[in-house]
Amino acid sequence: MSHMPELESTTLPADAVEVGRIADAWGVKGWFKVIAYSADPEALFTAKQWFLLPAEKGAKNFAGAVLLPVKQARPHSDSIVATSPAVADRNAAEALRGARVFIAREHFPKTDDGEYYWVDLLGLKVSNREGVALGTVKDLLATGPQTTLVLSYEEDGKERERMIPFVDAYIDQVDLAAKTIVADWQPDY
Repeated sequence: MSHMPELESTTLPADAVEVGRIADAWGVKGWFKVIAYSADPEALFTAKQWFLLPAEKGAKNFAGAVLLPVKQARPHSDSIVATSPAVADRNAAEALRGARVFIAREHFPKTDDGEYYWVDLLGLKVSNREGVALGTVKDLLATGPQTTLVLSYEEDGKERERMIPFVDAYIDQVDLAAKTIVADWQPDY
């Protein structure tokens, strides 16, 4: 029998960002293990409310979005472990397995100048200093110490990709409000 935790139904906030998924129960006291999607999971540690959607595959123990109050979340080896007052024991934690974890963007910690969350860069239009359009950010890759922007653009009717290192040497300006990035980069690099 599934001991589903009593979670309040809610609607996903408009600014909700998917940040990870619940992997499994952890220990016997209702803790659960979370796999974070991003290299900067700070929001998982600071947000006191997580929004859950059911797993895309496998058992669905709840429908629609639910609110998960979080008492504590901390790093543990290669993942994150967390506890919620709504999750009393291991059975309740197991019932959450596979659930997708979202956090409202407003609950993310503030970034320092020159720091951006990946989610804020997706979809930005990139052009160079001469105003030539280079493409739209469709993904980011963490390669060692630096992040690389993966742009998608069209050429001869085909979708192509272009990579630009997200470092000060090449990135002149990021304007989140205007959804644009200016790069010191040429289309034929």
